[in-house]
Amino acid sequence: MSPDLIAMFMFSSMMLMLFTGQRVFGAIGAVGALAALALWGVGGSDIPFTAAMKLMKWYPLLTLPLFIFMGYVLSESKIADDLYKMFHFWMGPVRGGLAIGTIGLMVLISAMNGLSVAGMAIGATIALPELLKRGYDKRMVTGVIQAGSSLGILVPPSVVLVLYAMIARQPVGQLWLAGIFPGLMMAAMFMLYIYIRCRIQPELGPVLPEEERNISKAEKYKLLRAGLLPLFIFASMMVPFVNGWTSLVESSAVGAVVAFLAAVFKGRMNRKVFEASVRQTLAISCMFMWIILAALGFGAVFDGLGAVSAIDNLFTQQLGLDPWVILIMMQLSFLVMGTFLDDTAMLVIVAPLYVPLVHALGFDLIWYGVLYTITTQIAYMTPPFGYNLFLMRAMAPPEITIKDIYASIGPFVAVMVFALILVMAFPQIAMWLPKYVYGN
Repeated sequence: MSPDLIAMFMFSSMMLMLFTGQRVFGAIGAVGALAALALWGVGGSDIPFTAAMKLMKWYPLLTLPLFIFMGYVLSESKIADDLYKMFHFWMGPVRGGLAIGTIGLMVLISAMNGLSVAGMAIGATIALPELLKRGYDKRMVTGVIQAGSSLGILVPPSVVLVLYAMIARQPVGQLWLAGIFPGLMMAAMFMLYIYIRCRIQPELGPVLPEEERNISKAEKYKLLRAGLLPLFIFASMMVPFVNGWTSLVESSAVGAVVAFLAAVFKGRMNRKVFEASVRQTLAISCMFMWIILAALGFGAVFDGLGAVSAIDNLFTQQLGLDPWVILIMMQLSFLVMGTFLDDTAMLVIVAPLYVPLVHALGFDLIWYGVLYTITTQIAYMTPPFGYNLFLMRAMAPPEITIKDIYASIGPFVAVMVFALILVMAFPQIAMWLPKYVYGN
């Protein structure tokens, strides 16, 4: 059997196992390990061993549990709730202001946690009931929560970009910096859409009643201080890193320690909060480590077969496709896969094939990491089986139906597609900041 056919057999076997409901790391790792043993005998067992050693020696991986712990401490201690109260008051006088404030909340939740699921959970449990209670259109606010949570894997510290960095062998710090401007640009575009639509249709986002806004100056500043605490935590972590005073791992440790001390200072750190934060941190961290290990082993077998070179030759030499056409086809494939897979599964499945191919086509892998994150989040929100759609259905109150959820995401998906096109057409949107920081 030729190497090309073996590679196709591996890929199809992996997809079949995933369709039967097997765990992502189990399906990918098993296919990679069995293929290595079948191809190279006992010597093939060195591949998963080498992958494990590479994983253990990857120093930036220490950032993963530290950032996840920071996010869960802020969530479990309800510091994130204070942030929403601040946005709720300060943006209340503007039409659609609470929805705009919710997008701002989502950006900061993303900066605290790095997981889109966390943003969805906080938005659905804190922001959504308040928006509905104040007469906001249920379809619009459902779309706001889903769109805002999509920023979780783009704005640093993105956990998914850590996974991409490990598989693509790219610096995590540069990937995080590359995600800042596209993430903020998307958030600004969401806010602008909400503002314009609520100006045209005021009934969709009424202003906060005067009696709720009429509070003392002392109360105003108390709300402001409570809301600014998460900003201080984020700044204490990112400012030293961007200025080169601390390494990536040191910055993650600073963020975790400051978040813990903030919860202690506010009297919200108890055994229940600490235990819940640690348990969830361990669960998420272990899941990602198993996925990375499986992906490295699978990718090593793919490299050994020369599958990437064969596919590159097929597209560029035999079919004569332009590199940009190939890149767009890759992005479209993410949209299809996103209807039944989450972002980590998509990355692990196609990374052994796509990442080397993108490099061979002459594209920057840091820039491509940003494209990947935006595209997968679009796929998350695309019917009929978008991952975020079902998460929203599980968390939303009974009055929001699946029809409402499907109808809510159209305008926000259009905004995200436009943002993706901008980043593809103008790579400097993503690449300027990492080049500036690391160039200096």
